[in-house]
Amino acid sequence: MRAVAAFLLVLCYLAVTHAWRCSEGPRLYNARQIDAGQGKVIARDTSGYVYFLIGSSWHRMTTIRFNHASIGPAGLWATSTSGNRVYKYIAGNFAVSSGLSMRQVDAGGNGQVVGVTSSSAAYCLRSDLASSYKGSGSLSWSNLSRVLKYISCGKYGCWGTDTSHRIYFSQTLSPTTCGNSRWSQISGSAVMVEVGTDGSVFVVNSSGQLYQRSGISSRSPQGTSWTTVSMCMPVRHVSYDLGNLWVVTTSGLLMKCTH
Repeated sequence: MRAVAAFLLVLCYLAVTHAWRCSEGPRLYNARQIDAGQGKVIARDTSGYVYFLIGSSWHRMTTIRFNHASIGPAGLWATSTSGNRVYKYIAGNFAVSSGLSMRQVDAGGNGQVVGVTSSSAAYCLRSDLASSYKGSGSLSWSNLSRVLKYISCGKYGCWGTDTSHRIYFSQTLSPTTCGNSRWSQISGSAVMVEVGTDGSVFVVNSSGQLYQRSGISSRSPQGTSWTTVSMCMPVRHVSYDLGNLWVVTTSGLLMKCTH
């Protein structure tokens, strides 16, 4: 596996010709998902274990297995493989919550947590509830009136993809109330979308191709078009934070890209 990984990465270095310069990230074999926020980076492997990046080394955080994990202004949240239960990382441990179960969660918005259930219903946890949760009691989620498979939020709003790979955007989701979530369909097709805290948006389609949304600003929060980010291997998952684009390929390799 290590020899194959090294060979594939050499091919990547030779193939990368676009504006992003990519190199091998801190080595974590069989990576499946990555998330970055506020300078912190976490990753999940194919076994469901979550790791925290310190320096150039990954450190496993718990023996609990997760479907998805996210880190950002709302803290570190994750959903378990056992029952899709929602966890928050508190004082060195993952504390399970009662209330709704989630298949995927995102903590990268303006303090709120958003997520989707196994039935693809999108929900939001208000910023005050997310920040004050101490590991006991039931969390009160607000329905966002949208069927989504994946959801992610950032500076200018929230983005999501549904089971038909359609892309949606909501500028009006309030972090403090989780209300007024009007959604607009955006051209394109994606199986996952990741929004940086600064509002940068990346999507991966069903073929493993990676795109970045261009033209995003306070005047045009939904952006104007999609720009291809060329990769030498199909992509499974990405995350962006503070100028670093983290990429997980379908073969489980992890790359770090910068402009």
